[in-house]
Amino acid sequence: MKLALAADHGAFELKESIKKHLEEKGIEYHDFGCYSKESVDYPRYAYYAASAVAKGEYEFGILCCTTGLGVSMAANKVKGIRAAVCTNEMLAEMTRRHNNANVICMGQNVVTEELADKMIDIFISTGFDGGRHERRINLLTDIENGKEL
Repeated sequence: MKLALAADHGAFELKESIKKHLEEKGIEYHDFGCYSKESVDYPRYAYYAASAVAKGEYEFGILCCTTGLGVSMAANKVKGIRAAVCTNEMLAEMTRRHNNANVICMGQNVVTEELADKMIDIFISTGFDGGRHERRINLLTDIENGKEL
């Protein structure tokens, strides 16, 4: 499994903590930045990582900013991305099971490093339930492609 990881300056510390967790678990990742606490524009970094996931270069993405909201908005602009802000373990599980999310977003000022690690473990190990949820994912794709519902 290969993961795309990115954050802005507001979550640089959380991203660095996540990197340590992934390394301890032996999970391959690419750090798309940012690389310091110097102020940057979150849409760039969310785009870099989300685009790599959308192209199939990485199985999942992990994006962080101060709240998780900005990076999720940016990532969801990339065709083929279903990014979800998660603030607890249940959300990390259900967004995979029901929404087939391929990017998890978190906020450094919202979750602890320990909770982030737990959510990532759940997110990457949980499968998509399919069934009635597949129909709903297809509707999201229709919307993304400009189809009328």
